[in-house]
Amino acid sequence: MVKHWRADREEKYEIVEKWFLKDLEMIDGKEADTDNPYFDMHFHKVYNMEAYSCASKYTFARTLNKLNAMYLKKDFKIVNFDDTYLNDDSIWSSSNRDFLVVMRVCFYASNLLCLSLCRLS
Repeated sequence: MVKHWRADREEKYEIVEKWFLKDLEMIDGKEADTDNPYFDMHFHKVYNMEAYSCASKYTFARTLNKLNAMYLKKDFKIVNFDDTYLNDDSIWSSSNRDFLVVMRVCFYASNLLCLSLCRLS
């Protein structure tokens, strides 16, 4: 964990705490169907974390999952995350995830608009 602060015009960072991936038991996204940046990391104790954004929370979880698959091949749980955005094999995942999410929202919004303008007989 890194502490960040600004002193005059300089960005300062200090390593506050370190964890090993091998000790990670579970990542809990708390609420999969809401847009919140909070999550818990379960080691020998539970650490409550806040990401910069919900997108960065998912990026962090994907990164840990990839690192685990590459190096440890350990079975740890990732719970309360939307699998659509967590897995790279999803149609909505790419390097432009934010753009694709906006496209998806626009698609649904246009469908709702079309349905609301249709006359019912």
